[in-house]
Amino acid sequence: MGNAVLQRRFVVRGRVQGVFYRAGTEEKASELGLAGWVRNRTDGSVELVATGPLESLHELEEWLHVGPRHALVESVEVWEEEVTEKGPGFRVTR
Repeated sequence: MGNAVLQRRFVVRGRVQGVFYRAGTEEKASELGLAGWVRNRTDGSVELVATGPLESLHELEEWLHVGPRHALVESVEVWEEEVTEKGPGFRVTR
């Protein structure tokens, strides 16, 4: 499973809008070579889908629990999904 491509959906709750959380997530995911997207949700949370190797997904998840400097993350929910995002790249969407 070392080189297997997996996909995960994350929902991050807390003070995560208006603090550059999406931009930071895009930067970190791109640095890790992940495909996918991130967006704000109307309930104040941030949702993202990321596709790539397990090790990179774990590293992104660790970052999501902290986020950028002004964020205050209360929880990160994670779901495994069938791979649909194949790239290229990671982007902020609406």
